[in-house]
Amino acid sequence: MTRPVLLHSGPWSDVPLEELTPRISDWGYQGVELACWGDHFEVQRALSEEDYCQRKLDLLTRHELTVGVLSNHRVGHAVASVITPVFQAILPDYVWGDGEPRAVQQRAAEEMVATLRAAQKMGVGLVVGFTGSPLWPQVAGYPRLTPTAVQGGLDEFANQWHPILDVSRECGVRFALEVQPGQIAFDLHSAERTLEVLGEREEFGFALDPCALHWQGIDPAEFVRRFPRRLYHVHIKDLALALNGRTGLLNGYLSAGDSRRGWDSRSPGRGSIDWEGLIRALNEVNYEGALAVDWHDPGMQRDHGAEEASRFLARLSFEPGGRNEDDQAFHEG
Repeated sequence: MTRPVLLHSGPWSDVPLEELTPRISDWGYQGVELACWGDHFEVQRALSEEDYCQRKLDLLTRHELTVGVLSNHRVGHAVASVITPVFQAILPDYVWGDGEPRAVQQRAAEEMVATLRAAQKMGVGLVVGFTGSPLWPQVAGYPRLTPTAVQGGLDEFANQWHPILDVSRECGVRFALEVQPGQIAFDLHSAERTLEVLGEREEFGFALDPCALHWQGIDPAEFVRRFPRRLYHVHIKDLALALNGRTGLLNGYLSAGDSRRGWDSRSPGRGSIDWEGLIRALNEVNYEGALAVDWHDPGMQRDHGAEEASRFLARLSFEPGGRNEDDQAFHEG
């Protein structure tokens, strides 16, 4: 199977899309996971300006690129999170508003509904993002969450996201939560609970971030095997672990690139992810969606890294073999 290879535009949100698009094509990508921040894709303009979506599509087409996914992680994260002042830096002004927490959550939910409608207008069938979580501040902290509190938080999340998913169904656009710490689903068990509390809705699935599982000690391939029908998207990201007795997994308030961290991002192929095992798992479950490079590496120039990641994926990907090919080779040998 040939999976499209995309570049997530978010790490280049400071670069105008008009300038970035030819570079993405030159680097060898087939399409873009278009970030809904910067000027890459502006949700409200997509809905209010008649030719906005077509102009974006024309720009990509000129460079032989497609847009297979819209990404609205920042706003999605505010829907179910506990809102604090740090959210102002990641939200559009019209979503942040006066900063009153419940009002911010409501406006974020409205913006996610608008994102789904904009995706439909673009002819895009998948929106990827975060959901936030009312439980996360206490997942690894104190006081300890009781089973009753966990169920209450899950129910609150479901009440916040069901109306958004109703619009998802109406538009024929699926939503994929990128599973990682900070979200309602951050490992296999929490992903199971999330599907359960949502009533197994088909509109809702997962985007795999192998890094976010790997540093927790979880094999990303096992996530693939556990949720083969709910895996709607895959990010290609890498990291390096550096646990030396002084460093820790929670990174002690240290910024990306600080050598005192217990793990840090790396360009794909330069970290400790078992990419061979992950690709084989994707082949096993017949995953036919995109592979989207979500590039992060504080020690490498990003344009160089994006081009290198495209070449890495070209070497890494391979077609699955038939189940009896090994037996056939044995009998012929």
